[in-house]
Amino acid sequence: MQTKTSKSALFPYVLWIALFVIAPIALVVYYSLLDIHGNFTLDNYKAFFSSVYLKMTLSSFWYAFLITFFTLLISYPTAYFLTKTKHKQLWLLLIIIPSWINLLLKTYAFIGIFGLYGPINAFIEVFGFDPKQMLFTDISFVFVSVYIFIPFMILPIFNSLDRLNPTLVYAARDLGASAFTTFRRVVLPLTMDGVKSGIQVVFIPALSLFMITRLIAGNRVITLGTAIEQQFLVTQNWGMGSTIAVFLILFMVIVMLITGQKKDKGGRVR
Repeated sequence: MQTKTSKSALFPYVLWIALFVIAPIALVVYYSLLDIHGNFTLDNYKAFFSSVYLKMTLSSFWYAFLITFFTLLISYPTAYFLTKTKHKQLWLLLIIIPSWINLLLKTYAFIGIFGLYGPINAFIEVFGFDPKQMLFTDISFVFVSVYIFIPFMILPIFNSLDRLNPTLVYAARDLGASAFTTFRRVVLPLTMDGVKSGIQVVFIPALSLFMITRLIAGNRVITLGTAIEQQFLVTQNWGMGSTIAVFLILFMVIVMLITGQKKDKGGRVR
C-alpha cells in the first residue's frame, strides 16, 4: 500500500520531467537532424566539427572559464567574511537583491557606465586623461558577466561556510595549524560542495551567454549562445541552431558530472 502511494506521489514529477525536460530535448534533437529545407540529414553534425564551430566552442569555454574563475575569486572571500559579520543574513540579502533586477536593465546600466560620456570616463578626465572606449571589449564583457553571476556563486558558498562546524577550526588552531593551513586543510575541503554548486550555476549559463555579448562586447565575443541565436533568428537555419544546442546540452551534462557532489566522501560535517 505504501509502495503504491509513493509511486503515485512521483507521478507529478515524472509528468513534469517528461513535458518540460525530455520533450523539449527530444524536439531539439529532432530539429538537429533536419536541413534548412526540412530534409533529414547529418550535415549539421558534420558542420559542427568544422574549424568555425570548433573555434567558437573553444571561445565559449575560455570565456566561461574566465567568468567562473573571477566570480569564484571574488565570491569565496566575500562569502567567508559575510559569515563572520554580525548581521550576515542582512548583508547576504543586500548582495542578492541586485540579482532580482532584470538582466537587460542591468546590462543597459553598464552601457551608460562604460560609455564615452559615462561616469568612469568623467572621472578619468578629472586627472587630465582622454576618455577611453570601454564598451565592446573583452574586458567589459567579462566584468559585466562576473558582476551578474556573483550573487549566484556567493549563495551556495555562504551556505556551506555557514554550516561548517566551528569546533573543527578551533581544534585545528589548537593543534598548532596556522590560519592558512586551517583554511587549506579544513575549511576549503569541507566547503567544496558549495564551491562546486557555485561553479555549476555560473559556468553552465556562461557557456550560452548571448545578450551581453551583443550589447556589451559588440559581437567581438562569439559564444555558442550567440551562434544559436544567429541560426534561429538571422539565418533561419533551425537545424544548425538545434545541433549547436544539442552539443551545448552535452557540454552542460559533462560539466555537471565533473562538478557533481559525491556522497560519503570528505567527512561532511552534519
